Amino acid sequence: MQFVRFVTLCVLTSLLQAQQVPDTQGSELTLKVDTTLVQIPVAVTDTMNRFVLGLQKEDFHLLEDNVEQRVVHFSGEDAPLSVGLVFDESGSMDYKLRASRASVAQFLKTINTDDEVFLVEFSDTAKLTVPFTSHPPEIQDALLKAKPGGLTAMLDAINLALHEMKKAKNSRKAIVVISDGGDNNSQYTAAQIEGLVREADVQIYAMGVFEPGLPFRLAPEIISGPKLLSEIATQTGGRAFSAALESDLASVAARIAVELRNQYVLGYYPKDGEHDGKYRHVEVKLAQPAGVSALKAHWRLGYYAPTQ
Repeated sequence: MQFVRFVTLCVLTSLLQAQQVPDTQGSELTLKVDTTLVQIPVAVTDTMNRFVLGLQKEDFHLLEDNVEQRVVHFSGEDAPLSVGLVFDESGSMDYKLRASRASVAQFLKTINTDDEVFLVEFSDTAKLTVPFTSHPPEIQDALLKAKPGGLTAMLDAINLALHEMKKAKNSRKAIVVISDGGDNNSQYTAAQIEGLVREADVQIYAMGVFEPGLPFRLAPEIISGPKLLSEIATQTGGRAFSAALESDLASVAARIAVELRNQYVLGYYPKDGEHDGKYRHVEVKLAQPAGVSALKAHWRLGYYAPTQ
């Protein structure tokens, strides 16, 4: 199995800053709240790619545009998730469909009572098959009806999932794409989707089995599939996992589920509080605890500041 690893993180923005503004009569004061809280989920692994728990707030240093920020919120506990599953049932997934269903079943085993999940299926077009539900069997029942065929509108499916995710009840959100990545029928371009996911408060993970044949035997979109999925995932701090064998998909699904459940969350109020809509680069540094193998942090590369 080959893993394409990218930083894991997600940004949550809420607006609050207190300003007192006199009314036109000068006799009363109006309280306006308008401050930006940024929350960064961070996964930490060791040299064996095992998740490292038990770190404290003092073990993390967080910088925005090279300026260190004061972490005012820290949590290492599991939190409820809102998850969107984006499932490829195009013709190129023909012999992979059974293993793909099994990988979804494996992932759904990790869903807790406070979590919610929806399903988007796609081939020629994308459709929302199951809206947000806390009852995973609804997802599995829908996938039993899936039949491979048609072209691949993966980018349109991701766009649809991003819109559905706006209805999420939980602050931690993730989209998991199950596909070979060979888009050939979307209205949206890769550049447009990459722009959208950079703005979204959602981690995107991708998993799929890719063709083992020689490149000259494959369509260009199939060859570029893994790279496309990787580029989309890294924009959000997620990761793309490619399985060399169909049987590896279930373990990949389990890996994604474990990663989502083992993250720290760092919250801070940016020292640059301008609401200018500009992209802010985020960096997380770790203090190396004594007696522990070298640690690696995975986080989102940045976020867009609010505009108002």
